[in-house]
Amino acid sequence: MRKTMKTALVTLFAVGVVTSSEAETIKEALALAYANNPTLNAARAELRGVDENVPQALAGWRPTVSAEADVGSIRSSYGGSQYYRNNASISLAVSQTVFRGFRTVNSTRQAEAIVRAQRESLSSTEQDVLLAAAQAYVDVIRDTALVSLQRSDLQFLSEQVRAANDRFEVGEGTRTDVSQADARRAEAQANLNTALANLNTSRAIYRQIVGLEAKNLSADTRISVLVPKSIDEALRISEDDQPLIQQAQHLVDAAIFATKAIEGELLPTVSVDGSVSRSWNPSDSVATQNAASVYGRVSIPIYQAGSVSSRVRQSKEELSQTRLQLDVTRDQVRANVISAWGVYQAAEASISAARSAVEAQQLALEGVIEEQRVGQRTTLDVLDAQRELVNQRVNLVTAQRNRIVGGYQLVSSIGRLDADTLNLSIARYKPKEHYTAVRDKWFGLRTPDGR
Repeated sequence: MRKTMKTALVTLFAVGVVTSSEAETIKEALALAYANNPTLNAARAELRGVDENVPQALAGWRPTVSAEADVGSIRSSYGGSQYYRNNASISLAVSQTVFRGFRTVNSTRQAEAIVRAQRESLSSTEQDVLLAAAQAYVDVIRDTALVSLQRSDLQFLSEQVRAANDRFEVGEGTRTDVSQADARRAEAQANLNTALANLNTSRAIYRQIVGLEAKNLSADTRISVLVPKSIDEALRISEDDQPLIQQAQHLVDAAIFATKAIEGELLPTVSVDGSVSRSWNPSDSVATQNAASVYGRVSIPIYQAGSVSSRVRQSKEELSQTRLQLDVTRDQVRANVISAWGVYQAAEASISAARSAVEAQQLALEGVIEEQRVGQRTTLDVLDAQRELVNQRVNLVTAQRNRIVGGYQLVSSIGRLDADTLNLSIARYKPKEHYTAVRDKWFGLRTPDGR
């Protein structure tokens, strides 16, 4: 029995560690999630849609061109006779806005600020997905370890049941000892079934996030190299790198330009309009007629029923809201960083304590087993010592998992859980490429990727 327990202890810490060159590392899993995760791809598509707000705003600088064609027949009466005349006309009109009260300038700047904010939102989504992928990866390793632990526990208790039966048959034990051992074995079987169910759930979540089944995962999940050295450094980094803060700042800029754009509706609008036309049979005496015109137009708003004034006031209140939301975001990020730092530090301390507890309880179990052999301990004492060892080993596995996940949470909270910082071997998504491709497009229904 002592040999069985030592083997089980070694198996626990070795489980999930794959030395084969085919092992899937956590960086490879994160790279797969970066490329395949549907939530992340949906966020990228959303950003591409937001990019189109800029060419829509820039359209205020561009002319509008329209063509018109008419064809018909006219019946008239003269001197008791009926006359019919077919006529037709074509025309082309061009209108170019010269001045719109700076609305085009401010609307473009607003759209650009919203694009920058959406890029930060994409960065935040990327970090959320990578964090979820890392957590799913470590959860599979943890649950695999717990399954191995429960199997070794079931094996140990099955040996206890056999030994209790042997002692009972030779008159050295009681039926109570057999029943106690059998009850613990049944409990271990139930725990194993639960552990297997949890492992299946973790594998399903991994498949959902990463896009592939979890196979041959490596337990080499070092994250400590990316963790800041102190809480002050973590807070400083988060102020500069956390995408949620950057997004909130860009939304403040967008709200400022939105207010200015609405105020521009109170200023005059200046445009130049031109048209050319040709008509056939416009009258009984004219066969064809050509016309061309160019004229300037100035529109001065005087009173718009108070609606524009109300929208300006409303926009100013929304600007105040975005500024306050920036403060809320900063406070929330600070709280998240402090919380993640505490969780990470607590997990590190828990690992040291759990290791000591496992070693001590392993020695205690071996001692109880030896004392049972000389009649100084009962079967129940051995079963209790085994249960305590299993609990301590579960605590150790959980602490190891919490430390890794806590490290990724801390790196995410400061805004550095991205493909570049993690050095993932995957082609980076470059949002500026799509933005550059569509920003100055004057026409065209196809997207840059050909759809």
